[in-house]
Amino acid sequence: MSGRRDGARELLGRCRFPPAGTRVDCAFSGGADSTALLVLATAAGCHVTALHVDHGLRPESAAEAAQARVLATTLGVDFRLLTVNVAPGPNLEARARAARLATLPAGAMTGHTADDRAETVLINLLRGSGLDGLTAMSPDPTRPLLALRRDETRRLCAERGLRPVVDPSNSDARFVRNRVRGELLPLMADISDRDVVPLLLRTADTLGDDLEWLDTAAATIDPTDARQLATAPLALARRAVRRWLSVEGYPPDVATVQRVLAVAGGRRLACEITGGRRVERHHQRLRVVPASPIASVDGMGSSGEC
Repeated sequence: MSGRRDGARELLGRCRFPPAGTRVDCAFSGGADSTALLVLATAAGCHVTALHVDHGLRPESAAEAAQARVLATTLGVDFRLLTVNVAPGPNLEARARAARLATLPAGAMTGHTADDRAETVLINLLRGSGLDGLTAMSPDPTRPLLALRRDETRRLCAERGLRPVVDPSNSDARFVRNRVRGELLPLMADISDRDVVPLLLRTADTLGDDLEWLDTAAATIDPTDARQLATAPLALARRAVRRWLSVEGYPPDVATVQRVLAVAGGRRLACEITGGRRVERHHQRLRVVPASPIASVDGMGSSGEC
């Protein structure tokens, strides 16, 4: 028993939980990472509510929810079952994640680890992300386990005699993250003959420091002033546009930013952006307006701005 307590205490020293007595919501799939999250949050003295989201995508999900409830009860924490409907189809992984995040209350903690962060760096690199994506899951109060490794959460569960839920979708090769986890990271480790996760995290932290400086400098630029945007250093102009057009914390992709800068520089009159919106230039000012199907087809004439 003392060995188990010592293991949890050692891990707690690298976690970021709020003061003892704080009420916290924890996203709880029942897997090893989220089970370790409950163990450690409880050990930190927090009053924990485990929130299990059932997407209803597989027949086994109801049984997994029941198993998660038993685990939460064993750990002495409150349990709530949340259900969402995610239709099968393209981008299933992203849509399921979005539905889960929309269902969880603001500030809910997750069991993301250092390995999750490294995977996200690679996934965002494959998607052509800018600096925001490559900094990937920077430390945040909602991710208290971010300094831990996945094998440590599994070991903690084993020490406590806990049997986490095994989600078969975590080995489904249809999902990019699973292939990055099961194929790409092991290949990189084999090629470099070392554990590459710390290297990826060091890169993410370094880029995060650079990004903080860029954001401070870009805050002096008015992204709606086409002339100012067109004459600013390119790195700052990009940051200003990304800050301006971010939606709920999600910045536009690199291609969108490039199109907007082309509008600011006079190489295009307007361009489409995500969310059914459009950026137009009028008297050297940029503005966001609802996209017009007629304008996007006929309004640009031979210059081909959109």
